[in-house]
Amino acid sequence: MDLKNIQELIKLVKKSEISELSVKEGDFSVTIKNKGTDQPVVYTAPALSAAPVATAASPQHEAPVVKETPAKANTDHLVTFRSPMVGTFYRKPGADKDVYVKVGDSVKAGDVLCIIEAMKLFNEIEFDGPSGKIVKILAEDSSPVEYDQPLFLIEKGE
Repeated sequence: MDLKNIQELIKLVKKSEISELSVKEGDFSVTIKNKGTDQPVVYTAPALSAAPVATAASPQHEAPVVKETPAKANTDHLVTFRSPMVGTFYRKPGADKDVYVKVGDSVKAGDVLCIIEAMKLFNEIEFDGPSGKIVKILAEDSSPVEYDQPLFLIEKGE
């Protein structure tokens, strides 16, 4: 197997939803693992030679997969501000204007956080939660947003 074939296999694994691909050709074998998938699925491709090879890994002989989940961060002090509508998210009122809020800014009920354009109408979106501080902006400027999509993480004030 040459380098070009291996590169093609890597591209195939990246595009697909399989987590691991093993290929054996004669004495040569290669296993490609995709870290971007959640489901551990193992496929073994038949060799290109005439020798018979199993086409799928047997579930009885596979080692158990153990997934470690990171400790859940304490997010009780955070409020997730979500989009009240479908549209296009804008952080500022115009191209030559400053953003409404940035990370570290304090906000209170009634403060404008962003604009969402829907059906050619520019809607100022006001904060309606407890006062706090912007911790993270979760949407990209000028990007489409869905109803109930998280837009901002806000740390509750003391």
